[in-house]
Amino acid sequence: MNRPEFVYVTYIATTPEKLWQALTEGAFTEQYWFGTQIESTWVVGAPVNLLADGVIHDTGTVLEYAPPRRLSYTWTVQFHEVFRRERASRVTFDLERIGPEVKLTVTHDDFELGSKVLEAVSNGWPRVIASLKSLLETGRPLVLSGSEAAKGARQEAVARATANANG
Repeated sequence: MNRPEFVYVTYIATTPEKLWQALTEGAFTEQYWFGTQIESTWVVGAPVNLLADGVIHDTGTVLEYAPPRRLSYTWTVQFHEVFRRERASRVTFDLERIGPEVKLTVTHDDFELGSKVLEAVSNGWPRVIASLKSLLETGRPLVLSGSEAAKGARQEAVARATANANG
């Protein structure tokens, strides 16, 4: 039986190298990803930490690092117990140059059946990737993915997850 997954595809007017930088450098991710800085040495097997305001919210381990084509790491949500109970899932970024644009495919998979993390990332990834696209194409991230929106987005994710757990 297939496990559930989240797949998001978009096209961004940028280069694979610039998009790769945006996915792997903390100073860049902080601009479009709810104020989140990504940290890793990007060696296969190395830890990946996603921090907001100096606090680790998500963790993982590098599974694949093939610049500027493919990046994959495990994903464990740390910011609330309702998510920490689940085993790690996996997120993969595939970049493909198509003329002057780059096709970005984000696949988040390997979830447990009934995963609360799947619902949370299904609401989060579209905001993050839309903001990434906006930043690379216009120089401005979306307001809805800024650091001020982060707290509300996390509270919303927890509220949905706990409502589903109780209902």
